[in-house]
Amino acid sequence: MYRFLLTPRWWGINVFVLLAIPFCVFMGSWQLSRFEDRVDDHRTATEQAASGHEHAARPLDSMLPVDKSTSGRRVTASGRYAGQLLVPDRELDGKRGFYVLTLLRTDSGKALPVVRGWLPGTADPAKAPAPPAGEVTVTGALQASETPGDNGVSAQGGLPAGQTAAISSASLVNLVPDRLYDAWITLDKGDSGMKAVPASAPGGTGLDLKAFQNLGYTGEWFVFAGFVVFMWFRLLRREIEFQRDAALGLVPEEPDREPVPSG
Repeated sequence: MYRFLLTPRWWGINVFVLLAIPFCVFMGSWQLSRFEDRVDDHRTATEQAASGHEHAARPLDSMLPVDKSTSGRRVTASGRYAGQLLVPDRELDGKRGFYVLTLLRTDSGKALPVVRGWLPGTADPAKAPAPPAGEVTVTGALQASETPGDNGVSAQGGLPAGQTAAISSASLVNLVPDRLYDAWITLDKGDSGMKAVPASAPGGTGLDLKAFQNLGYTGEWFVFAGFVVFMWFRLLRREIEFQRDAALGLVPEEPDREPVPSG
């Protein structure tokens, strides 16, 4: 009864099934591992950002460029405060407000963006305390340049003069005359009565849409594998039923075809 499995048609079906199932399982397992890696990265980054205060601060230049291993680590830098900008629409403790971002001109000739603190309400230069004068040494958590869309960073344009939507060298280069570090820091303690802004995890380590896409793709690949098995058994059952019907003479004969006239 099962001799039909050796026919060329069923050889093709069987080979397809034997190749498709391992491929689907492999792809599903790979997508699952990608999701687990993102979960681990998120956990590590969150723990690193939260425990940054436990590590001794190191010189800024020794921790650059910013990556997953250095983001959130405490650094120190010295220089003089120069221009000041406001970063509107930033949330802290469930309230809307703005960051006060001041450039620190260092001895290297570059300026380091420093978030001195957060204030509630609408961004207003009159509310922002002036930075300390003279030479200062700052200590805070190192952060990578922001990308619009990450961690609530706005991509809006057309802001008033003296404001920026994202804290990044690409956004600031057209707003300030200084050469900039491709990084910024948020002070351990808010300056002049402002609230300190906590360090955030580096980009690409959160449980974002991409992470849950990996989880969704995992389910899809395993469903595909199950569907292949289901269809194979369904085709097999139909073929067995056909063979039984043929053995009992229950398969209807094809009607005789009329000969095609020549000429």
